[in-house]
Amino acid sequence: MDRLTSTARLPESFQGTRDDIGGQMGMVWQQIKAPVIVPLLRLAVFLCLVMSVMLVVEKVYMAVVIVLVKLLGRRPEKRYKWEPMRDDLEVGSSAYPMVLVQIPMYNEKEVYQLSIGAACGLSWPSDRIIIQVLDDSTDPVIKDLVELECQRWASKGVDIKYEIRDNRNGYKAGALKEGMKRSYVKHCDYVVIFDADFQPEPDFLWRAIPFLIHNPDVGLVQARWKFVNSDECLMTRMQEMSLDYHFTVEQEVGSSTYAFFGFNGTAGVWRIAALNEAGGWKDRTTVEDMDLAVRASLKGWKFVFLGDLKVKNELPSTFKAYRYQQHRWSCGPANLFRKMVMEIKNNKKVGLWKKVHVIYSFFFVRKVVAHIVTFVFYCIVIPATVLVPEVEIPKWGAVYIPSIITLLNAVGTPRSLHLLVFWILFENVMSLHRTKATFIGLLEAGRVNEWVVTEKLGDTKKPKMAAKAARKLRIRIGDRLHLLELWTGAYLFVCGCYDVAFGNSHFFIYLFLQAMAFFIVGFGYVGTFVPST
Repeated sequence: MDRLTSTARLPESFQGTRDDIGGQMGMVWQQIKAPVIVPLLRLAVFLCLVMSVMLVVEKVYMAVVIVLVKLLGRRPEKRYKWEPMRDDLEVGSSAYPMVLVQIPMYNEKEVYQLSIGAACGLSWPSDRIIIQVLDDSTDPVIKDLVELECQRWASKGVDIKYEIRDNRNGYKAGALKEGMKRSYVKHCDYVVIFDADFQPEPDFLWRAIPFLIHNPDVGLVQARWKFVNSDECLMTRMQEMSLDYHFTVEQEVGSSTYAFFGFNGTAGVWRIAALNEAGGWKDRTTVEDMDLAVRASLKGWKFVFLGDLKVKNELPSTFKAYRYQQHRWSCGPANLFRKMVMEIKNNKKVGLWKKVHVIYSFFFVRKVVAHIVTFVFYCIVIPATVLVPEVEIPKWGAVYIPSIITLLNAVGTPRSLHLLVFWILFENVMSLHRTKATFIGLLEAGRVNEWVVTEKLGDTKKPKMAAKAARKLRIRIGDRLHLLELWTGAYLFVCGCYDVAFGNSHFFIYLFLQAMAFFIVGFGYVGTFVPST
């Protein structure tokens, strides 16, 4: 009987123990909150507000420049000498410069025919153009298919070269560097680069090359990307919004004001003399294209961006492919910034304002601050102020600045304004990956040189995506976890519940929505197959 009585009392003892633990945790929290948590959180709020101001000033500045460019009609054809190329009956085709077209490939089974066909279809005198396919494929079946495709075009009279190497050192940069060593390249004046999923229009060279011919100080002509699968799903629509802003605003401002911007690695024409003077391709970071652009700019070469010249390409349509791409695009610039900041500062060939633009605007604000403040401020600091009501964030920092930045980013894709809320949530989730990659690049940590080729689906994307969707239902949820997103989602959800319970602020809707976004991505169901309409 005593045993039964003691057993019946066990739940009460457990309850008392739980209350004691809760009370002790509450006391510890109250003891450390005032002397430790509050000062640290106030410092974090101050730093985030400073970074937010830096970012919004940069965004407003670029918006003003774009408006002035549009109002004043400062098109590239007016800023630089440009004349259409005409036939010279006396010298014939020798009046045209020799052009090399490079197509780097790696196991591109789905798109190799599209890219090779588009390159071979470029309108240019046949004896003044060389198509160079740089195949790093490790699958022997795919290598045979690519070689057969090159032979098929060669039989039609196209001067096409199929080049392979016995290693993948340097990845894309290594392949491009190796391709430039071929003897026939010595006769070329310009080199055009197209990634494996890019399909230029036939008149691409006629529109781009004249800028290089008539302006000897221009080293690069960059075209804009046009996305063939932007309507495939909600995720591709989100990518389109971000990339349209990059091309419509960032690249245009760099071209119009400083004649400098980051080379996008594809859909661009380089003057080979500029490429060689800059030191050629280097594989020290995963953004070999940006590395080359910065080095060429420091040699005094100018860049031209053609927003009206668009080249079709494909967006990553799976979250895994997109996450790897964003890691490379965030880690590489941060690592390049670390490597080149002193070289830029000490350069004697460019002026002070261009140095300030490259170091402060191009690298620090856009490649470092933008990622860090998006994640730290909106996903950590603002939710933390819900738990610590002693720390307040001014309305201009919590509402006005984010709203201005969001609206300025959205103007690049007017057709997707109704998806703005989804874009905000998705960008905040991706800011976690970008922030992590940024610190990896700045600190040169383990994954700093990780290079995963972005998967391309080409014309076969619909059946492939359907197969993946069917397969996805059979995969255990435990295999799809992304713990960082789940932990962040849990943190935001707790903050939202606390906000509702105690009414400390008015962030609960934002916190709950953002928590759900992190949970969705964390479980791997990012909505790849959700219609984008």
